[in-house]
Amino acid sequence: MPSRRQLLGILWGAAFLPLAARHADALELTPVDLRGPIDAAEYGVLPGTADNQSKRFEKMLRKAAASDVPVFLPPGTYRLSNIDLPDNTRITGVPGASRIVYTGEGHLFMADGLRRVQLSNIVIDGDNRWLGDYAGALVQLRGVAEVVIDNCEIAGSRKHAVQMERCGGRIERSHISGAAQAAVYAVESTGLSVTGNTISDCGNGGILVHRWTKGEDGTMISGNRVMRIAATAGGTGQNGNGINIFRADGVMIAGNHVSDCAFSAIRANAGSNVQITANQCLRSGETAIYSEFGFEGAVVTGNLVDGAANGVLIVNFDEGGRLATVANNVIRNLSLTGPYEHDGAGFGFGIAVEADTTVSGNVIENAGKWGMMLGWGPYLRNIIATGNIVRNAPVGCAVSVVEGSGTALLADNLFQETPDGGIVGFRWNEKTTGDLALAGNGGFAHLTIEGNRV
Repeated sequence: MPSRRQLLGILWGAAFLPLAARHADALELTPVDLRGPIDAAEYGVLPGTADNQSKRFEKMLRKAAASDVPVFLPPGTYRLSNIDLPDNTRITGVPGASRIVYTGEGHLFMADGLRRVQLSNIVIDGDNRWLGDYAGALVQLRGVAEVVIDNCEIAGSRKHAVQMERCGGRIERSHISGAAQAAVYAVESTGLSVTGNTISDCGNGGILVHRWTKGEDGTMISGNRVMRIAATAGGTGQNGNGINIFRADGVMIAGNHVSDCAFSAIRANAGSNVQITANQCLRSGETAIYSEFGFEGAVVTGNLVDGAANGVLIVNFDEGGRLATVANNVIRNLSLTGPYEHDGAGFGFGIAVEADTTVSGNVIENAGKWGMMLGWGPYLRNIIATGNIVRNAPVGCAVSVVEGSGTALLADNLFQETPDGGIVGFRWNEKTTGDLALAGNGGFAHLTIEGNRV
């Protein structure tokens, strides 16, 4: 016997059924497509088997792509190699439980010239096996308009974990670790986002955004946790960086937590219009935040640097590096020792800038050499340093007094525990003046020094 509530529901539906039936043809109702994902087991792709299932796996992917549905991998281990992804690939599984293990016969996943590839909720394990000379990564994608890598775990690559060339899309919420090269190597990107990932224990880099020729890139890198990045290939900065930009313009790097990198937490080389904001940079082996060589336009604001050889460097005016703002950063605990023998200014200073740059509102503490460095030799032009605090450094601010140096204004800065002077003129590494914070510009017409307190 139906309840009163059930009876009312039946009567209510019956009242409208004839009306709907009479007008169904006129409304041209389209049936809802209720197709779900293809279950891998239906194609004989079974977890836990010892054999390589690549042929069956590829056949399944082609069928799913043609039907515009995803492939679902039930929990377990699937042993694969040499998978060429078709257009419209969508692979999903149970996070942490659906595992694809590379068998080491050339490459794992490759795609070229596709519209869309999506990998989500799966584990991709390279098992530290050999990759062919033609394969740069476990997941290698070229010319894919929309890449989505979401909530995946990618580990154990003998080269890069993910390599993308001329691709757009997003890498998000994923854990990438144990790559012998870099976790993510993206070249000539088109609207790429790398967001909310955890990247660790890679041999030569964390997130690399590069271009073959300098130009607009627009990649956004935000909310990632990057840690323990080595420099096994050596060098003086091309390896060992948590986030590395090379020739890519218009990149935004915000809100990342980067720690224990052999060289820089964040390094932008020849990247114009780069924004580096609100990042945590801890225990960097060399310079924590770098904007260097041929760039125009860098904004470095609101970052925290604790532990590095140098804090923030905006340099290489001799190579065209210019035009920046360095503001409201906290920089502390800077060492005189770096990962190589330096033949220039050395290590142990908080902020160094050279051309067309303002330095304001920063707090620098415990610098082994100089709190700030304005200019290097004749490479000094249009520098303003105002409202900064420097404490516990041998020299609060070193400013170049070499012939040919351009204009610098130093005003309203506070220096405490700077025994060798608050503001001191240098010819490269040679100290040539007393404390200009007390004596004025010392006869150097290119300097304006006022309102500072020691």
